[in-house]
Amino acid sequence: MAKSGHRSKTGFGVKLRSTRIYTVYLAPINIRAFFMINFNGELVKKNSHFLNHENRGLRYGDALFESIRVVNAKIYFLEEHYLRLMSSMRILRMEIPMDFTMEFLEEQILSTLKSNHLDQKPARVRVTVFRNDGGLYAPDSNDISFIIDTKELSTTFYGFEDTTYEVGLFKDFYLNQDILSTLKTNNKILNVVGSIFAKENDLDNCLLLNTQKNVVESLNGNLFLVKGNVVKTPPLSDGCLNGIIRKKLIGIFENLGEYELELTSISPFELQKADELFITNAIIGIQPITKYRKKQFNTGLSKNLLGKLNTLARLS
Repeated sequence: MAKSGHRSKTGFGVKLRSTRIYTVYLAPINIRAFFMINFNGELVKKNSHFLNHENRGLRYGDALFESIRVVNAKIYFLEEHYLRLMSSMRILRMEIPMDFTMEFLEEQILSTLKSNHLDQKPARVRVTVFRNDGGLYAPDSNDISFIIDTKELSTTFYGFEDTTYEVGLFKDFYLNQDILSTLKTNNKILNVVGSIFAKENDLDNCLLLNTQKNVVESLNGNLFLVKGNVVKTPPLSDGCLNGIIRKKLIGIFENLGEYELELTSISPFELQKADELFITNAIIGIQPITKYRKKQFNTGLSKNLLGKLNTLARLS
């Protein structure tokens, strides 16, 4: 009991100790730092320093890559991506390891997705293959390493919004008409500069020309042109990318009796005469072009093809 005339601080006969309050400031958490990538079959943190300045992909662009769409652990067009990668590696004289099979690649992709909790979500997967360190232009070895990187996508199915999508013609630099232009190599400086040009001019994309001044493709995919019942897409000999979705749509058109497909060069003068233009790649599927200069384009065939492409993807 507190003595008379000496009330405690609480007034109830119990004296409390003074309490100090501390403010703790927590540094913001970089969520991406916890994401994992796959380096030669080993899962490492995304911000790990596992490459150095001797990397041949960095020094010489001595690398290939595949961009692959995966939905709920279903890898779209896995066989086509794998065969294209193997073919490209042979063309670049890279040594393909005996255990680098399609089943091995599938296992590595899925384990990387699972480590990032993306195995039940739509995701973009990039597989990069590069020649190992050593040498100048002439490498010391043709042995390779690989990296698998993943990123969540917002949509499960191929689709597009009914919004304006405007393109321009990029004429500062040109694609070569050779087999190297058909490969997905890390030598993409033309696409980088073209993308900067598009951004500076408030364009959504640009169309690229080859040295013969024919329209070949867009900055990020193959090009299709529709005029009446004729559908045109440039041949590989014009220097366009050997695209997976391009190949799938060629197969679809061959089974559609109402359209005549032509693998032929496209002149810039044909663009404004077209009824419809659209871009294709493995991530977006089909992207209609709605405007080029003053010409507005339809999107009817693009919408019709989307359903067929999604069906092929689910069955692949």
